[in-house]
Amino acid sequence: MITLVLACVFAVFSFACPQEPQKQPALRYRVPAGWVEEQRSSSMRVAQYKLPRTDTDTEDASLVLYYFGKSQGGTAAANVERWASQMQQADGTKAKITEESFTANELKVTTVDGAGTYVAETAPGSGQFLNKPGYRLRAAVIETPNGSYYVKLVGPEKTVTHWNESFVAYLKSFEFK
Repeated sequence: MITLVLACVFAVFSFACPQEPQKQPALRYRVPAGWVEEQRSSSMRVAQYKLPRTDTDTEDASLVLYYFGKSQGGTAAANVERWASQMQQADGTKAKITEESFTANELKVTTVDGAGTYVAETAPGSGQFLNKPGYRLRAAVIETPNGSYYVKLVGPEKTVTHWNESFVAYLKSFEFK
């Protein structure tokens, strides 16, 4: 009889006090002060920011955080190569690109840094290319258990240099939990 009463009490308690659903792990990060959040222009963009220009530049820098899905978006090496091809020296040859890797909160981060003329395609497959001399590109691949995230910062060299420390702090703030 006591067993039956306890079973009934347990059953009532289980329905009256539902357990909180477990949260799925997600990428978390801190947005540095001064960055201006913009409306995302694509569903593949997790976040999009304007980094205000320095006094001597005529344009702001742009930073986008992308996620294409698990096992999508290519390897870190393929992205480094693609980003490197988007920067040229004045004579049209590839600009010197620096690649670094570090671990942030147990996530592998691969970064690139290059300056010169930004010659990326205006839209994938468009066949039209930008020609922006005096630009700097900072980019990163953040490898998570749920697939890689991609960060791309591009803009006038002085403006990107101005925001470089906050860019690195942003990358180091990434965690997956």
